[in-house]
Amino acid sequence: MQLLKELCSIHAPSGNEEPLKDFILDYIRKNVGQWSHKPTIYHDGDLQDCIVLVFGKPQTAIFAHMDSIGFTVSYNNHLHPIGSSSAKEGYQLVGKDSKGEIRGTLRIVEEEWIVEAGRIIDRGTELTFAPNFRDEGDYILSPYLDDRLGVWTALEVAKTLENGIIAFTCWEEHGGGSVAYLARWIYETFQVKQSLICDITWVTDGVEAGKGVAISMRDRMIPRKKYVNQIIELTKQTTIPFQLEVEGAGASDGRELQLSPYPWDWCFIGAPEKDAHTPNECVHKKDIESMVALYKHLMEKM
Repeated sequence: MQLLKELCSIHAPSGNEEPLKDFILDYIRKNVGQWSHKPTIYHDGDLQDCIVLVFGKPQTAIFAHMDSIGFTVSYNNHLHPIGSSSAKEGYQLVGKDSKGEIRGTLRIVEEEWIVEAGRIIDRGTELTFAPNFRDEGDYILSPYLDDRLGVWTALEVAKTLENGIIAFTCWEEHGGGSVAYLARWIYETFQVKQSLICDITWVTDGVEAGKGVAISMRDRMIPRKKYVNQIIELTKQTTIPFQLEVEGAGASDGRELQLSPYPWDWCFIGAPEKDAHTPNECVHKKDIESMVALYKHLMEKM
């Protein structure tokens, strides 16, 4: 879990994914020689801060977003959320501006969010939750398991992937944007039009921790049922524990695929977590294991 710990510690809120992009590229270059198959690596240029790995003759693409929620410093250390950030008195926030490293405490004053840091922070500085990775029995707890766990899963799949695409995306937590142009480029360049959304979902009344990875039948968006049913049937052929999720809210990179002018199929598959978008996101280890196993199985069969 050392790689996951490192991924969770990297400052990369929506709009500033470059630090994580650089880390992932460095990791790939150092480790690709040990992978079963070497991908073609696409980055920079028209892809901005996204990364696309293309293996063999791809039929299916995995999308995993690199960005996290966080906060933007406004005037006099007031904060605006990046994505649907949880704000609670006492949360520890970190960042960096022209004056150096920042470590501050979130305060809520008359319903306004403020960071107490001992000085005025440069306007436009992003702050994220202080790294705090914990391995506690059956659970992993850390800020930003959403979606560094999805990124980690995709990198685990990459070790043995023969045919497929892995796309590391940007801006998912704050409205999206990158998948719109990735959808066009991947479809037109590689004629790939089916996808898996490698992201983290929630523990709810119907989706429990420790009961397996969740296959989402819908959220705020509704994927094509024939495609989702195909994935469920392929999963039933295995002994991998899984759960079916049905929600009416929330969205992911799948939303941009569905709204694109290209015939993309998509399905969200991810481990459920407790305390989403807080410094204490919590995922059961069995759900992590089943998530990796299912992605490997589906990418082989699809």
